[in-house]
Amino acid sequence: MFTGIVEELGTVTAVERSATGAMLVVACSTVVADARVGDSINVNGCCVTITRLGSPSGFACDLMGETLARTALGALTPGAPVNLERALRADSRLGGHLVQGHVDGVGHIVAVQPHEQWTVMAVSLPAALAPYVVEKGSVTVDGTSLTVTAVDEGAFSVGLIPHTLAVTALGQRRVGDAVNLEVDIIAKYVERLLRGGGATVYRHKE
Repeated sequence: MFTGIVEELGTVTAVERSATGAMLVVACSTVVADARVGDSINVNGCCVTITRLGSPSGFACDLMGETLARTALGALTPGAPVNLERALRADSRLGGHLVQGHVDGVGHIVAVQPHEQWTVMAVSLPAALAPYVVEKGSVTVDGTSLTVTAVDEGAFSVGLIPHTLAVTALGQRRVGDAVNLEVDIIAKYVERLLRGGGATVYRHKE
């Protein structure tokens, strides 16, 4: 589980592809300071498992075919910036919102409009995810917890303050770039309950 508060901006140093997947190597320092092989880490909104530390500073993780097909990680190339976050500690503040690191879909930047004190970014919204995105609700874009400022036909908008642009990869995103999207997990559970998928009641057998 994560919060969507990006801890570090890493850099892709290698993408080693195979017939069925790829190994992603990322240079970073903060998120690996206390990391071990087997730990979970959020890379651009996708929860992956650290399989190697070092190289010389950073980590490597394996991306299976499913991950490459359903997220924007498959488009990464050496030199690309990536948002990084360690798994949430039970005794930490929840600064963003509950983020699983399970990418629900891929959107594309459709507009970037700078203003004096903030920037409005519009992202295309896959139809299957539209019911879960509401104005003033939470959404994760490339692993960054953001508040939805507007929802239009086929797209939504978020406001980015200068700090967010400076410390996350969103500051380097341009129109046409693909981004990983994760909608609010609470919204998905609410829909499940409303559709009749009620909770299972445990009954003790004598």
